[in-house]
Amino acid sequence: MMFRPGPFLCVVAVGLALAQAGPARGQAAAPGVPVPRAAKPVPRPAGAPAVDTEALQDDVRRNAAFQARLQADLASATGDRGKLSQMLVDTTTHIREVEQKLTDVESRMAELDRSRSALAASLMSRREVLADVLSALVRMGRNPPPALLMRPDDALDAVRSAILLGALLPEMRVEAETLATDLAELNRVRTELISARDTLATLRSSLGEDRARIAALVTERQRRQAESGTTLPADKAQADSLAKASGDVHDLVTRLETEVAPAARAADAARTAPQDAPAAAGGGKAQVAALTNPARLAPAIAFTEAKGLLPLPVAGVRLREFGAPDGLGSTEKGLTIGTRAGAQVAAPSDGWVVYAGPFRSYGQLLIINAGGGYHILMAGMERITVDLGQFVLTGEPVAVMGNGPRAANSASGQPHLYVEFRKDGISIDPAPWWAATDSQKVRG
Repeated sequence: MMFRPGPFLCVVAVGLALAQAGPARGQAAAPGVPVPRAAKPVPRPAGAPAVDTEALQDDVRRNAAFQARLQADLASATGDRGKLSQMLVDTTTHIREVEQKLTDVESRMAELDRSRSALAASLMSRREVLADVLSALVRMGRNPPPALLMRPDDALDAVRSAILLGALLPEMRVEAETLATDLAELNRVRTELISARDTLATLRSSLGEDRARIAALVTERQRRQAESGTTLPADKAQADSLAKASGDVHDLVTRLETEVAPAARAADAARTAPQDAPAAAGGGKAQVAALTNPARLAPAIAFTEAKGLLPLPVAGVRLREFGAPDGLGSTEKGLTIGTRAGAQVAAPSDGWVVYAGPFRSYGQLLIINAGGGYHILMAGMERITVDLGQFVLTGEPVAVMGNGPRAANSASGQPHLYVEFRKDGISIDPAPWWAATDSQKVRG
């Protein structure tokens, strides 16, 4: 006959497991329940090195190999604008993917931490009850009821004990099963947390290398841009002066594209760029293929034909949508995205930079002329990495976010990127332009 553990053994096993688990951090154990002592750390042997020199040497070797690969890539792109642009876009895309994964993993870890805390609190809240029941059972085991053939009062006590035990055991069995399930879930959560921490460390290491790589590539790109002589210090000074004198963005853009040489050239080029042309043969596939030429110096397709193809300029969480109430009696004119600190910002579309610098309450403002009367405004960055009059590709790095919100009315501690699309100076809804994979990542 198979042996089946009774409720007493089941409850005792759970009680022992709870005792081994110990109280949650910062929470005292229930009265009368012994708490195991924490194991003392193993002392470092005398003479052992305080620093892991082998690990440091591995880091030095990895960094040297990384620098060698980077220098080789830069050398291979010498004189080849298209290759450098492709490396910029590819690295920015990878950074964006890693930053999004980091955000997802950190969000999952926060959920797991909450689950672990809730489970620990639930277990601790029932620990005292379980201890009382276990104590009663132990006392009954040490002092069993007398035989029924003795005095009537002993028999009555025995019957009462039997009735009480019969009433308690079913509840104890249910409680034991519940506690065992919670303990198993707590163990699963702890295991998943360890795995998430390992993933987080790997992603952070990858992101560090990608950021070092993109910094070197951007420096090389801007060095070449400066050597081309398309933007002079006087042009930049004139643009800054107009920004201080302009009352709004529309006025700023109008004056820049008529009075500042690089912006005026960009406006002329935008007017000759593809305009609302009929869809090319092959439909969306042909349009996507046109966007993959890294050597282009003008938009691959008309801006209106790019609907459903453009990536969001940064990895993050969409906080406020176009048309939503802004809390000031009006509606949002653009999209606000919550990002990671130091996140990489990419150009959402091909276009020419007509302004890059501080402007009123926008902070650092970047304006891209996408052609066809369309302009893209982005604000909230800490640093812009492109120059006035420069042509940028979809997905090419253009700015870097800071470590906190730039807007005074920001409620959260994370940086916020503001993106606004304009047609002939009027704000429009950017939603139709975002690629499906991005538009689905809306905050719930």
